[in-house]
Amino acid sequence: MRKPARLVMSTSVAMALVVGGLTLVSGSAIADEAKLIEEGKKVAFNRKKGNCLACHKMKGGSLEGNIGPELVNMKARYPEKAKLRAQIWDATVNNPNTIMPPFGKHQICSEKEIDAIVEFVYTL
Repeated sequence: MRKPARLVMSTSVAMALVVGGLTLVSGSAIADEAKLIEEGKKVAFNRKKGNCLACHKMKGGSLEGNIGPELVNMKARYPEKAKLRAQIWDATVNNPNTIMPPFGKHQICSEKEIDAIVEFVYTL
């Protein structure tokens, strides 16, 4: 009878370690995502980089523009993040007459900065 008890205890300990490990990994991933979102906000609000506030109204902004659409409900408007990223990278692909700068194509923002902006804007 003792062997099954040890086996159950060993299995329980192993499961606790696995579940605990998963919690640590997912907690770390959440922290990394939060950091990326905060970095995206900084770039988006930076008047020398993203400068999204020059044209768009969005949560947390001040001195917002009204040339572009308000950045709200972005998950609903862009169910696929890749399409939002493509829009930020080069909006002229979808609309050759747009006044939105092609942030990636003209190297206004780095690839990493664009990824961060996408993560931030996707929270709006």
